[in-house]
Amino acid sequence: MNKFRGSFTALITPMNVDGSVDFDGFRQNVKFQLENGITGLVPLGTTAETPTLDERPGEEEDKLIQIVMEEVKAAREATGKDIPVILGASSNNTKDAVAYVERAKSVGADAALVVTPYYNKPSKEGIFRHFEAVSKVGIPIIVYNIKGRTGVNIPTDVLVRIAKLPNIAGVKEASGDINQMMDVIAQIKNKKPEFAVLSGDDGLTLPLLSAGGDGVISVVSNLAPSRVAELVEAGLEGDFNKCRKMHYALAPMFKAAFVDGNPSSIKYAMNYKGLPAGTVRLPLVEVTGDAKKKIEAALDECGL
Repeated sequence: MNKFRGSFTALITPMNVDGSVDFDGFRQNVKFQLENGITGLVPLGTTAETPTLDERPGEEEDKLIQIVMEEVKAAREATGKDIPVILGASSNNTKDAVAYVERAKSVGADAALVVTPYYNKPSKEGIFRHFEAVSKVGIPIIVYNIKGRTGVNIPTDVLVRIAKLPNIAGVKEASGDINQMMDVIAQIKNKKPEFAVLSGDDGLTLPLLSAGGDGVISVVSNLAPSRVAELVEAGLEGDFNKCRKMHYALAPMFKAAFVDGNPSSIKYAMNYKGLPAGTVRLPLVEVTGDAKKKIEAALDECGL
């Protein structure tokens, strides 16, 4: 069975008022996720504000990783469930990306999430060679395709080549293009069933599941893990009446979570509901007053 199948939370990094990391709040959030049926966790991704975190040995990133691995280990021992940890391991410098993947392997993560190189705007061959390099580390790789943040889309023909490399376990598809996502399923997953196709957009989870996808790496599940997990489970079991109903019940929050940027919007929602979130670090800023009203309205409409 594909272990990268289900609902995975792209964890926020809660901050104190002074901008320091709220490690106790982070541990509380991890426990909240594990107690509410989420399949797995994705620390140090985009939603974690990873580019602003201190990556020096023993500092913020290492401490966050330690907390996740401690809590997941305890949950595994208590429940007997396999709870995958997909650790963010991205850089536009291939050498650094390899080092981050090596870190993921060394701490016992189940996979590394590796984004398309950003800013450099590599060619198709450059994209392929980037993933070829990280694939050699010897840990499952989830390819992260998100043109809106990187400026570069991974065309399906390139992903077909990448998927043939050793240790390439799946893709987080955040291109926003459901047709491209279906092409990935048709050209890769239908020939390699163990290849996971995960939505990178909460709002596209339903159509992706109906097309044969495997789940979602979710932002909204920071706030509502049990409901996102139930939505995905229904879709994976083929109960699309339930899946569709749950999708529309959460749809206002799927929009509101990005109304004024991520993770600023979801952090405001979490603060509003009393979950540890706190501030964001520059260059991100707090959501506007108008955005706050929209987020609050969505929370009410969704019953959150």
